[in-house]
Amino acid sequence: MHYILFYKAVENYTEKRAPFREEHLKLIEDCHANGSLLMAGAVGEPADGGAFIFKSYSPKAAEEFAKNDPYVKNGLISNWNVQPWTVVIGG
Repeated sequence: MHYILFYKAVENYTEKRAPFREEHLKLIEDCHANGSLLMAGAVGEPADGGAFIFKSYSPKAAEEFAKNDPYVKNGLISNWNVQPWTVVIGG
């Protein structure tokens, strides 16, 4: 099963994220290395959120990612949610 974690960021988040970026990227790399996170990236131009595609048996991997993300912990993400994604082709 696939799950998408959606982030909605606060205004000017790209300027505010610098102190937390290295830790955020490390979390992404760790989840990608263990196979739970397939893709991740910013959304919008300029960026105003993010999307993370997880492959797991439940939404827990995506939820735990968000709860441990320094962007969430430090108030850069105003809202996040996890949605199941039924893949029709690919993946």
